[in-house]
Amino acid sequence: MAEFLVQELEGTRFVEIHLSQEMVRVEAGALSYLKGDVSIHSPLVPSVGGVIKSLLADQAVYRPTYAGTGVITLESSLGGFHILEMKGESWILERGTYWASEGGIEVKYHRERVGTALWAGEGPLYLQTRVTGHGKIALATRGPVEEHHLEEGESVAAEGKYVICRTGDVKFKVRRPTKNFFGRFTSGEGLVRVYEGPGRVLLNPAPYWRYRMFNERGNNPDDPSFSTT
Repeated sequence: MAEFLVQELEGTRFVEIHLSQEMVRVEAGALSYLKGDVSIHSPLVPSVGGVIKSLLADQAVYRPTYAGTGVITLESSLGGFHILEMKGESWILERGTYWASEGGIEVKYHRERVGTALWAGEGPLYLQTRVTGHGKIALATRGPVEEHHLEEGESVAAEGKYVICRTGDVKFKVRRPTKNFFGRFTSGEGLVRVYEGPGRVLLNPAPYWRYRMFNERGNNPDDPSFSTT
């Protein structure tokens, strides 16, 4: 299996992937540099459906594959990265979270119900990336990750920006934060997203301080045009 490492340099973090006659899939434009005998393949013309789904899911239209033996170094970020080891299960990733994965991981899309999508403020068509299979996947995050294991009937409520991903068996819905209707206006909290077990949820409770600093200064580290170089 390919080796995924999260490295840190000058206050930024980046993913380094070591290949030994293996193949990985990477978000388009994520490459910093590579060493060794590694070939890159990217389809010339994507399907129309694939383009539409990619745009709606806020993911790159192309996800080129890298195959061979060598080291791939991906772009750095003021945020962070989390390496998730998958063992045959499915995960549903929030928009902008997918970064790279091993070749054995199947990457598709998941569509939420229209009612849930509207309540979540995502419009009538809410698409997210769904990954399934065995192997490693690199997730882009704002900061350190917390993993919550939910038992049957147990739930966690959070604002959308704090959620990274959930296993496919976790139920997702949106509700007001308080039991009484007018309490939502006085509590200072908007609608929250509720994730009910059984399953696992990855949360991002706080960003790294450099990420927060740039964000509070009006810069957007999540913008693809933003660079740490």
